[in-house]
Amino acid sequence: MATGPTTGTDGRPAAPTGTARRRLAMGALLVLAVGWSITGLEVTVDRLLGAPGDAWDIFRRMFPPAFAEAAERGVVGKVFESVHIAWIGTLIGALASLPLAFLAAGNVAPVWVRVPVRQMFNVIRAVPELILAMILIPITGLGPWAGALAIGVHSIGTLGKWATEAIEGIDEGPLEAVAATGGRWASSMRWGVLPQILPVVTSQWLFRFEINVRASAVLGMIGAGGVGSELVSQLVFRNFPAVGAVLLMTIVVVLAIDTVSAALRRRIIRGAGRAPGDVVGGDRNAAVLVDLTGIGR
Repeated sequence: MATGPTTGTDGRPAAPTGTARRRLAMGALLVLAVGWSITGLEVTVDRLLGAPGDAWDIFRRMFPPAFAEAAERGVVGKVFESVHIAWIGTLIGALASLPLAFLAAGNVAPVWVRVPVRQMFNVIRAVPELILAMILIPITGLGPWAGALAIGVHSIGTLGKWATEAIEGIDEGPLEAVAATGGRWASSMRWGVLPQILPVVTSQWLFRFEINVRASAVLGMIGAGGVGSELVSQLVFRNFPAVGAVLLMTIVVVLAIDTVSAALRRRIIRGAGRAPGDVVGGDRNAAVLVDLTGIGR
């Protein structure tokens, strides 16, 4: 009779292997970490059991939503103000992060350049948009400009990291082709790197725009423009029907933007189909040479 993987030749359970012991240790550490985190939250059993009922009571008060009152207070315009903040913030982040990403990529920039730029990305990502907005409000004043700048600065860190990873994953062939023609570093980036990463980076910009739309709604709570200020105002006065209307309007706009953005991102990644003259596979390097030297024109 064959011996199972957990039994020895004498039929007794075999001792755990090194892999099994590591898995048991990792499982024990995970359980300890979860337990430690729960104690840090100071969550009691009574509060945990009563939370669903309290949440249902609040949601019940939001219906029916007071759409007429919300419309009179200009909530629709404030929702779109949040969209404008997110759009401008994303543009700021996109335009600033792409050049910096070329300086942070390990395969196209020297170490003395890329290390400081990478650390700058890390520092920017470590500061939340809310903190950035609170720092900028005394400079720009209350309003959407502070929110747009906060989102833009924070987006530089995230978009820069994503674009850096895209550059580091490129095919090196076009770079070699540009170098063979005597092209400089700027030419290598323009003809060898940018065409490869642009679809991915554009998709990342759209994805970040989706995130920024939701972040801009939160920034309004501290006076940085957008629909958040209206939401806080209605919550302070316990006007839950108006709160429900504001939330539903915001959700509808965010879902619409997410749907359109996701469709655009899929279209960009998949491409619009190849034309008969498109270059594929190993012909890419030859195409770069033709582009740079004019051979075959």
